[in-house]
Amino acid sequence: KELRLKQQHFFVSATIQDVVRRFVDLHQSDWDLFPEKVAFQMNDTHPTIAVPELMRVLMDDHGLGWTRSWNIVTKVFAFTNHTVLPEALEKWPVGLMEKLLPRHMQIIYDINWRFLQQLRGKYGDDWERISRMSIIEEAYGEKHVRMAYLGVVCSHTVNGVAAIHSDIIKNTIFKDFYALWPEKFQNKTNGVTQRRWLAFCNPPLRKLISKTLGNEDWITDLYKVQELRKHANDPQFQAEWQAAKRAAKLRAVSMIERLCGVKVSPDAMFDVQVKRIHEYKRQLLNVLGIVHRYNTIKAMTPEQR
Repeated sequence: KELRLKQQHFFVSATIQDVVRRFVDLHQSDWDLFPEKVAFQMNDTHPTIAVPELMRVLMDDHGLGWTRSWNIVTKVFAFTNHTVLPEALEKWPVGLMEKLLPRHMQIIYDINWRFLQQLRGKYGDDWERISRMSIIEEAYGEKHVRMAYLGVVCSHTVNGVAAIHSDIIKNTIFKDFYALWPEKFQNKTNGVTQRRWLAFCNPPLRKLISKTLGNEDWITDLYKVQELRKHANDPQFQAEWQAAKRAAKLRAVSMIERLCGVKVSPDAMFDVQVKRIHEYKRQLLNVLGIVHRYNTIKAMTPEQR
């Protein structure tokens, strides 16, 4: 658990600090412009430590007050939820947070106190509801930070990843929050869009598909590509398809050489993985370890080698 929290904070903090640095380079201290230039989409609970991290950077590093920092934070964060199971929502022991990230824990306490005052103003002394909605969970003598609740409280919008999923969370795990802020909740259906990942990214293949089908309706209705099946055994279509794929591969070969200085054969089979930088996966830390060892070896003197 401790390692995972360290990893989450490491990547989140690096991202937040880099974004703020680039903003300051371009816009100096025009912080009113920050929400117009910056947006953070928190993909599940794992990066929600970004909320107190941005508060910390704005207040401690750049001297903004609480109110101004909070106004910025609540305009730049949005939260995507991926589960309907309460037990799957990430929680961190307060003791661990206080040990590793004491300033962040202090900020979370302050966020929660202000939120609970808001709840009391709306619901009075409905302590059962206030306890249910508190970012800090107190049960069986232990305290935990409910990271999903932190994400909901601090974000301008909250979404599920399918229509049925978005409806379920409004009536189950986030029911109280939906009653408080119905305007926050949206749906964004997950999926890979052919508009971006084929039509935009691969013009030669787009041209071939559109020419073969006689229109570009498939770009907004993917089911239309099924009509390509009737051309599957056409030697001319097969040759043009291979040529389009070859052209894309040659562009990849050129990019690899330009970016990495490595010449690869376009006749080789490419196994490509495209993945986001995940904020807690150990595989990524292993890759960073490989980079570190490579740089260490390259920096060695002949005697050290």
